[in-house]
Amino acid sequence: MKCQMIEQGFPMGSCLTKMPNGTLKRACEVTLEKKGDIWQRLIKSIHLSRPEDYLSIYQSGCSHNCLKCHSWYFSKVFEGHYYATDEIAERVAEYEEMVTVEVPRERALMYYATDLCRHCGACIIKGEYGPLCPQKLSPSQIVLSPQGYGPARNIVAFTGGDLTCCADFYFQVTEKIKAQCENIWVLLEANGYGLTPNNLDKFKDAGVDSYWLDIKAYDDEIYQKLCGTTNKWILKAPEEIIDRGFVLEVLTLFIPSWVETDQITKIAELIAAIDPNIPFSILAFFPEYKLQDVPRPTLMQMLKSYFAVKDVGLKNVRLGNIGVFAKTQNEWNTLLTLAGEDAL
Repeated sequence: MKCQMIEQGFPMGSCLTKMPNGTLKRACEVTLEKKGDIWQRLIKSIHLSRPEDYLSIYQSGCSHNCLKCHSWYFSKVFEGHYYATDEIAERVAEYEEMVTVEVPRERALMYYATDLCRHCGACIIKGEYGPLCPQKLSPSQIVLSPQGYGPARNIVAFTGGDLTCCADFYFQVTEKIKAQCENIWVLLEANGYGLTPNNLDKFKDAGVDSYWLDIKAYDDEIYQKLCGTTNKWILKAPEEIIDRGFVLEVLTLFIPSWVETDQITKIAELIAAIDPNIPFSILAFFPEYKLQDVPRPTLMQMLKSYFAVKDVGLKNVRLGNIGVFAKTQNEWNTLLTLAGEDAL
């Protein structure tokens, strides 16, 4: 397969994938196949994920080689089984039968999951709501999945490795999902590298609904060191996404000494200039992959970034991976006192 990015006039991503024999090959060569007219994708697993509360399809092969990747063991390694687009659509149709909460398209995002549930399972285990529960769901809407308790929302997400640079697979699988399902929204968790104007047009025609866009750094030099690619058109992706009528949320990761408040604020300014209502999440880094020696952010570092982003003018801002930086009851109390429940 020819590199789809090069054919569109962009450089190839940092997409080399480790094979079982130790060799490295381009992700599109080994984690995507086309048999006749049907595309197949190498997938590690498919299950209802938490805290997202939607069906997640974990893909092998990625256009980035992020030093901090928490999915490297399958996104950068040949791992999983091939699923044809027909098989994926069938799995999504099966999931639709177990959906317990139907959300409108404008809420087909990870961001709105915690509006409904805090995933403590108290309503099931203890028969009473937990202390931070929004109390918007009944216990009958809470189900157990491999990652814990929560609802099943009418969303399917492609996550893990990102090969949106190979748009034809996502076009075909989205069309097939939409043909088999009456009320499922299709979300792409993306690093943005493959979200070229041509590919976004294809995704719109196919019926993709929403994006969880992970902008990993604002400064291109830092981005290249962190991910092995440039971010030049990634920073343009939010506007391109909104202009086409997709639903968007943006996240970034606070990585001490790499991506801190200054970088996060610049990303927030970019998003606020497009639409201050776009949901924005700041996740806390935890040591993984090739950044094992980098410390976790502190509560005060995360709060500083949170308030800096709010000051930029973004209206929907949350902190994520809270257990990474709020480990004690005192830290939780400080977080709630200073930022409030809306920040969680």
